[in-house]
Amino acid sequence: MNHVLCGLAANPSLPSAAVDRLIAVADADLAEALAGRADLSRDQAVALVSRVGDCAVGLAYEGRLTAADIDPATHPMAALALLDEGAGRPEWARLFASDADAGRREKLAACPGLPPDVVERLAADPEVRVVAELAEWAPPEVAAGLAGHPHAEVRRAVAANEATPPETLAALITGEGLPPALHCLVCDHEEIPFTHDRQCPRPDCELLPDAACDGSHESVTHQLWQAALLNPATPTEVAVGFAEHFSTQLRRSLAARPDLPPAVCRRLSEDPVPGVREDLAANPALDDDLIRVLAKDRDSDVRRGLAHNPRVPLDVLTELAGTTKTGEALLPRIATASATETAELARSPHPAVRMLVARRRDLPAAIRDALAADPDAKVLTCIAPHPGLSAAQLRSMAGRHGIRVLAKVAANPDAPAELLAELARHEPPVNKALREIARHRRATAPALLPCLENGRARPVAAGHPALPPAVIVGLLTDSDPEVAEAAAANPSLPPRTMLELVSRP
Repeated sequence: MNHVLCGLAANPSLPSAAVDRLIAVADADLAEALAGRADLSRDQAVALVSRVGDCAVGLAYEGRLTAADIDPATHPMAALALLDEGAGRPEWARLFASDADAGRREKLAACPGLPPDVVERLAADPEVRVVAELAEWAPPEVAAGLAGHPHAEVRRAVAANEATPPETLAALITGEGLPPALHCLVCDHEEIPFTHDRQCPRPDCELLPDAACDGSHESVTHQLWQAALLNPATPTEVAVGFAEHFSTQLRRSLAARPDLPPAVCRRLSEDPVPGVREDLAANPALDDDLIRVLAKDRDSDVRRGLAHNPRVPLDVLTELAGTTKTGEALLPRIATASATETAELARSPHPAVRMLVARRRDLPAAIRDALAADPDAKVLTCIAPHPGLSAAQLRSMAGRHGIRVLAKVAANPDAPAELLAELARHEPPVNKALREIARHRRATAPALLPCLENGRARPVAAGHPALPPAVIVGLLTDSDPEVAEAAAANPSLPPRTMLELVSRP
């Protein structure tokens, strides 16, 4: 792999003539980089495919190739990609429906808008995986027709299809009105009863670790039930029947459904498995009383799930903030807090609560500025990246708390170049801050040059367009291929150097 040429291939400033030269010598790696160019013309895309056929699929998905550019006999997967995008020709679908390669028929089965005769042929395909793929993406009437298929794997796929009619999903769970399944992937290949060894030594074995069949196809039936529980089209009254099921996986899938009745929520809130209570805790179906019960749960993962519930009352959330690690993401309830609630949260005497609101990026200026002056470093790490903060405010944060906040200060989109240069020269160096500076849109050479001295920031800084051209050229021969590639992709690389590089034998 020539890292410099791959970098050049991705360089947005590369002249079109140089792109043509790279296409003429492209290998698989170079073709992948060239295929990602935003300015790649249709003629160049066609030329690239003639050089490296494997890139045709990606170009087809990106709309760089049309049906007129693809011969399905030469580039079958690209033709299938166009069919998948709804841009292929109907006759291609009929061609692939009778293809000897089951993998291609399987890919075809997932394509939308197939002609009725093609759907009918795929539904009768001798390969179960082809029919199952069709079942998972088929329109309602086709999915309903496949619910009675003799193979349990096809029925599992029907259960996962959100277009499957609710009454069909109910029948798949209860079995009412459907003939019993006759086959599954286990009994297709093994004498039953059979339970798959989790340490199976066979290198060609494709069975899942928990695959089992005693004639009732129990493992795939379990998968079918789970798929149905995760399917929002499954009727609530059928789904709730799994509240007492012995399978933890099924109870967890049920606990996450937003259509749960209060009585079922109460039952699941008493589940002995913390994971079930955790999934329930994040469910917006919970009422306030049950939320307050789960807020006192002994398991921290349950309380964390509750903190991410969009309906959690603010008083409960503020209590949780003091006892539970909620992560760095903005919590849904904080994101929807009213102006009055936001102001109250920002005035909280507890730093953990102020941290929650400081993660918002749409705060009124007065609240933002008050939090920027907060005495607690953890609050500052949350507010420092907020747009609109002045250089003086950012410099003050850095001066008061040093390395504890430098990386977040450097991540502020409005940090001026002078401040970034100061942060880059901080002693001792702060690795995370240097990486933020290396990618900052306002960074200039005085800030970027120190980043080149840091092993992890160096590849990022090498691609920054504010680097001096002479420095970029020097980085082309760096011992780290990632740095050399980033420099070659730098849009500030002199055009003469680009042309010289592509002209070398």
